[in-house]
Amino acid sequence: MPVVAWWLFVLPFIAGAFLPLQAGINGQVAKHLNSVMGAALLSFAIGTVALICVVLIQRDVPSLQALKSLNWWHWTTGLMGCVLIATAAFAGPRIGALLLMALILAGQLAMALLLDHFGWAGFRQSSISIGKIAGLLLVVAGVWMIRRG
Repeated sequence: MPVVAWWLFVLPFIAGAFLPLQAGINGQVAKHLNSVMGAALLSFAIGTVALICVVLIQRDVPSLQALKSLNWWHWTTGLMGCVLIATAAFAGPRIGALLLMALILAGQLAMALLLDHFGWAGFRQSSISIGKIAGLLLVVAGVWMIRRG
């Protein structure tokens, strides 16, 4: 396994730690607005403004030609983000942060297993192994244990 810079482990850990916090805050916003989708819209609007600022500061605006060259499925990424944010805002307050994150993690790992195995979406191909399946099954067992509580 190649040596990887320490910050490539720290950044995903921090980003992952933000997920349950974001879900909780979005749940509170949904309650205040009386709208799950309104909370998701607010979240994406603030994120969009922040990204516009970063892109403009970095002078990294994509060209119209580059945008036109994208495949139709490239455009689905924002929709997937909407599903995650809206689902977390809706389900999080009802099932709790730990179960929500365990289920999200199980879904992420199941998809990651397929993405790596087939080399889809630009990921390096890495075949499914017994160890990888066992790891995923342990996470699923963790979901079951958390649910039993």
